[in-house]
Amino acid sequence: MAEYANIIVDIYQGKLDKTFQYRVPERLKSTIAVGILVSVPFGSRKMQGYVIGLTDVCEYEEDKIKEILAVVKDGVRIESQMIALAGWMRENYGGTMNHALKTVLPVKEKKKAKEQRTIRLALHPVEAKNELAECERKHKTARAKLLMALLNERELEWETATQQLTVSASVIRAMEEAGIVRVVSKTAYRNPVDGLDTGGERKQLNEEQQNIVSKITAEYDAGERRTYLIKGVTGSGKTEVYMELIAHVLAQGKQAIVLIPEIALTYQTVRRFYNRFGAQVSIINSKLSAGERYDQFERAKNGEISVMIGPRSALFTPFPDLGIIIIDEEHEASYKSETVPRYHARETAIQRAEMTDAIVVLGSATPSLESYYKAEKNEYCLLELKHRVQKRPMPLCEIIDLREELRRGNRSILSDRLSELMEDRLKKGEQTMLFINRRGMAGFVSCRACGHVIKCPHCDVSLSQHGSGDRTRLVCHYCGYTTAQPDLCPVCGSKYISGFKAGTQKIEQVVKARFPQARVLRMDMDTTRSKEGYEQILSAFANHEADILIGTQMIVKGHDFAGVTLVGVLAADLSLHISDYRAAERTFQLLTQAAGRAGRGDVPGSVIIQTYDPEHYSITTVKEQNYEAFYGQEIEYRKLMRYPPVWNMLYILCASKNEMAAGEAAMALMERIGQAAKESSEGIYPIGPSDAPVAKISDVYRKVIYVKTKEYRTLVLLKDKLEGFMKDNRLYQNVAVGFDFNPVNGF
Repeated sequence: MAEYANIIVDIYQGKLDKTFQYRVPERLKSTIAVGILVSVPFGSRKMQGYVIGLTDVCEYEEDKIKEILAVVKDGVRIESQMIALAGWMRENYGGTMNHALKTVLPVKEKKKAKEQRTIRLALHPVEAKNELAECERKHKTARAKLLMALLNERELEWETATQQLTVSASVIRAMEEAGIVRVVSKTAYRNPVDGLDTGGERKQLNEEQQNIVSKITAEYDAGERRTYLIKGVTGSGKTEVYMELIAHVLAQGKQAIVLIPEIALTYQTVRRFYNRFGAQVSIINSKLSAGERYDQFERAKNGEISVMIGPRSALFTPFPDLGIIIIDEEHEASYKSETVPRYHARETAIQRAEMTDAIVVLGSATPSLESYYKAEKNEYCLLELKHRVQKRPMPLCEIIDLREELRRGNRSILSDRLSELMEDRLKKGEQTMLFINRRGMAGFVSCRACGHVIKCPHCDVSLSQHGSGDRTRLVCHYCGYTTAQPDLCPVCGSKYISGFKAGTQKIEQVVKARFPQARVLRMDMDTTRSKEGYEQILSAFANHEADILIGTQMIVKGHDFAGVTLVGVLAADLSLHISDYRAAERTFQLLTQAAGRAGRGDVPGSVIIQTYDPEHYSITTVKEQNYEAFYGQEIEYRKLMRYPPVWNMLYILCASKNEMAAGEAAMALMERIGQAAKESSEGIYPIGPSDAPVAKISDVYRKVIYVKTKEYRTLVLLKDKLEGFMKDNRLYQNVAVGFDFNPVNGF
C-alpha cells in the first residue's frame, strides 16, 4: 500500500496549481484511492483536496510532510479516469488543474438531497386501538387523528400527516419517542423528466438507416472503437439511428451520453428518447436547479439511469461503464466552452471514449469543416443519409435579392414573394417559421445625420435598445450598463437618432400588421427566460395554436414540426459579414438548418432566403442543398489563409485594467513566440499584438495575439512555455493571460 498521496487542493488560485504530498496514515490506507476527496492541513488552515496519485516515493524532506486528516464523508468521488481526463484537458486547453477538475466533477459542491419521509405504525393493531381509545379519552386529538389514519392506511407520507391531517412535527416526534410510530426516511432524487409518456415505441428503419446501424454495431461487437460521422440531410432520421445504437449498447449493460447543442432541443429530443427508453433517460441543462443537477449525477452513479441527454456539461456524467457518446448537430459553436478550460466537447468526448472503451458518433446535416476534413483523411468514418425519411422531397429554395425589392419600392422587412407565400399558407391552414439571427428590438442606436453610434462607456461595444415608448432603455450586453435613450444626438444634436430595427420584436409587429388574422408566436431569449419558456412556446406551435413562429437561432435547430411548409430567412447575410473567418461556414450551416424545418410532414415545403448578397457561395450552395460544393470552396479559402482545420491556431489574450501593462505583456509574449519560431523546424506564424475585437470590457483592456502552425502539439508546447514565462515574471502579475486553441467564438 502506498505511503504517500499527491493531492491537489480544492482552490482556484493559479499559483497553487500543483500537487502537494501528504503521508497516508495507517488507519486510512485501506480507504485512500485515486479520486477520493480528503481533508488535509494546509498552513494554519484545514482544507479539502483530491487524491490524484499514490506513491511510495517521498518528494520532499520526510519530517516536513504532514498527514492526511480524514476522508471526507459523502465527498463526491471521481473515478481515476475522470482525473486523467481533467489532466488531459489541462494540458491541451490551458488553465489550472483545479479549473479542469471543477469542470469534470459532477457538481461543484454537494447539495442537500431531498428526503422522502413516511410514517408507519410501530404497534400491533390491537395495541394501536387501545392507544387510540386512550388518546380519545384524554382528548389528545392530533395523536388520535394520526392513529386512526394509520390503522386504516398502515403508512402515511409525512406531508399528508402534517398538511392534510394538520398533525405537527413535534407530535409525530413525541409518538416516535414513545414507540407508537416509526418515521422512515429515504433519499428522493428529483427527476426532471417525470410524468412523460413511455410507450417503448420503435420505428422501422429504412435501408439507409439500417445500413449505418448494422455497420457500427458489427464493428462495436468486433471490438473496434472508432469515431463515426453521420452526415444526414435534414429530416433523414438521424435520431432513430442514434436510438438503435443506444439500444444495442444498453443491451450489453453499458450507458450512453447524448449531447445536444441547445436547451431548446431537449423539448422534442428528450420525449423521443423517453418514449423509447422510459425511466432509463434523464437530462441535464442550465435551467435545472443545483439540487436537480446533483440528483441526476447521483442517479447516474447509482445505476438508476443509463442515458443522459444534455449540452456539453452532460459529457462528464459519471457513468461507470460508458459505451457510446453521441454528439448531435456536432457543428454547433456551443460545444466549445467559453470559460477556462476552453475545451471542445467533440475532442474531449473522443478522449473520454478512448479511456472508457466507448465509441463516438457525430451527426449533422452540415458537418463542421474540422470533422469533414478528418473524415476525408480517414481519421473519422464517414457515413451518409442522403434522403429524407419516407422519400419526402427536400424543400424548394428561392433566393430573394433585397436590393431588387428596394428598387421596386418595397421597404418592408418582408419581400413581396414571402408575403405572397405566407398569405397562401394562412389560407391553407399551414404553418410558417420566420428566422432572424438577431435579438431584441434593435442591434444598435445611431444618428442618421452624422453616423454617431451610442456606445457603452465601459466596453467598446454599441448599446442595444430594449423596450418601447417611455420605457425604452439602452443596455450593454457585456457588462449590463443601462441608460435612457437620448432624444437628440449627443454629437451633432440631430433628432434623427434611432435603433437599427431588425430584431424579433420588430418583425412580430410587422407580421401582425400585415396579417392581422394570423396567430403569431415569438421565440427568443426574452420570451424563454422562465424554466418552461421553451416548452410552452414549442408545444403551442406543435399543437397548431399559432400560424407563424418568429425566432432567433433557437427555432431552426433540430425541431420537427410536420405542419410547417414555409420557412422565411429574413436576414441571411447578417452572419456573413462579421469579422470571423468562420462566417461563411456559420451562414451556410444556419441557412441549411433553417431550410430543413420546412416540409417535414406530408406536404412539400418552401424556403425563402432574403439577402443583399445572393451570389455568395454560402447562399447559392444552400439553395442547391449541396454541402460538398460549399466545403470544396471553403476548404480552399482555409488552405490559402492558413486557417483551421488545415492549420491550427492559438489565440492569446492579455487583459488588464492598465492598458499599458496589457500592451507590454503582449509585446513580451510576442518576443518569446518570435524566439520559438526561429528555433522551430516547422512554420510558426504569429500575428499581433493588437486590440481585441472588443478592446475594453468593464474597464479592462484587452490585447490579442494569434499564432498559426500546422501541428496542434507545437501550439500546446508553445502555450506551456508562455504560461511558465508569465508565472515566473513578476512584472506582469497584474495582467491576466488566457489561451484558446482554434477559437470558435473568440473571448
